[in-house]
Amino acid sequence: MTSKERYENIEIPAQLTEVIRQAQRKAAARKKSSRLIRYASALAACAAFLFIVNIPTVANAMVKIPVVGTIVQVLQFGDGGKITDGVTVGSDATQNTLQIHFSTDDQDQTNDAPYYNVVHKSAPNRILFTFSGARYMDMEKVKNDFMTQPLVKDVYGSMILDDSSVGFVVVLKEGVQYSVTEFKNPGYLEVKLTSDGKPVTPRKVFSLRTESMPFGESMGILKESYPDEDISFLKTSTDEFTAVIGEYSTAEEAELKLKELAKLPEYNGEFYVDSWMSNENPK
Repeated sequence: MTSKERYENIEIPAQLTEVIRQAQRKAAARKKSSRLIRYASALAACAAFLFIVNIPTVANAMVKIPVVGTIVQVLQFGDGGKITDGVTVGSDATQNTLQIHFSTDDQDQTNDAPYYNVVHKSAPNRILFTFSGARYMDMEKVKNDFMTQPLVKDVYGSMILDDSSVGFVVVLKEGVQYSVTEFKNPGYLEVKLTSDGKPVTPRKVFSLRTESMPFGESMGILKESYPDEDISFLKTSTDEFTAVIGEYSTAEEAELKLKELAKLPEYNGEFYVDSWMSNENPK
């Protein structure tokens, strides 16, 4: 896509459209009204473009626009994609860029990405990807591909009991920034990693956690037992996993959350307060 095409495809915010409509109503003559609309439209497009390029992560992601595909959105967390079924999740990686692509038995590359969710956690610095309507993913290949990149620290799968969903976690080195770009025709995600190389001072983080457990269904059962809690799983220093809730600056904040959790009828005493450095895995 050329720069001109990207410019022309920028969506004008709804409130600016209303400004244009007001200008139309106030215009006394069609000719004058037409001029006002063209002028307001140009201003709106410029304003939208300036808003986008002034978000650093978005601007960085747009520096090298791939030739293949059309940009749907750029994000750091949130949802996207279309409802699909039976999609296979694949991967590639090059030059601090992670690519997640999708295929079916009928298509080498799907036209759209399946419905997905992206979450960021900071202690340690990691991105959690979940894909719905996907039935197969070669986790070993995903890990091998992404671990070739110098800014990636670790990659591991997510335990999801729903057999129509798959997911994985990408652990980044301290200070690494990222942006996720969704494309269509074909549908894929591109994760751009950047770092200024400056050292980052680790901080102590307090969280609610469980005892370590092996990777398996017990992780998924635990997560589904607390549907209203933001539970994620961290790999421990012994290569097992622990369920984690929250990233707090003080032990007091974590204790308050534990007291709140303990009031739930489904609480079985699995969690306790622990701490670790933001650049390390819990023990």
